[in-house]
Amino acid sequence: MNERFNTVVLPHLGDAARLARMCTRNRADAEDVLQEATVRLLRFMGTYRGGDARSWVLCVTRNTAFTWMRRNRRPYHIPLPDADDDQSADAWSNAECQERHDPFDIEARRAESEALCRAIDRLPCKQREIVILRDFNGLPYSEIAAALQVPLGTVMSRLSRTHAELRLQLGRASAA
Repeated sequence: MNERFNTVVLPHLGDAARLARMCTRNRADAEDVLQEATVRLLRFMGTYRGGDARSWVLCVTRNTAFTWMRRNRRPYHIPLPDADDDQSADAWSNAECQERHDPFDIEARRAESEALCRAIDRLPCKQREIVILRDFNGLPYSEIAAALQVPLGTVMSRLSRTHAELRLQLGRASAA
């Protein structure tokens, strides 16, 4: 059982951690969700029948996050940002700019990354999770559909609407 867990689940825990972080918007809560999801994955390892392991791991993580938030948060809870958040705009900045050490490129990229982070953070959960799964984790549409348990067309239309919303928000941000 442990060997199977190591080959099926462990390679995808990084993606699961990012998804938990984006669902909860808080590092400590995400760690709790990931721990709970890992326990569930271990407990139900015997029910895994093969197929796409990453989709299965992300589906369990997503469901665990929503269950955890219903159980542990009051309605309309707005988490405060973490001071040492590794998902900050600086962590998302382009390594290419940093390699060139051009301060203007670095600052422009940092500002763009901060604006993108703020725009993603303002998205509703369903839109936020789909953009994270596709654009940050690089999952194909079929894996996203399996992870979210929605039809493929829903993934495509939701992602299209989310990208349009982000363009609108970022356009407004750059005009201000």
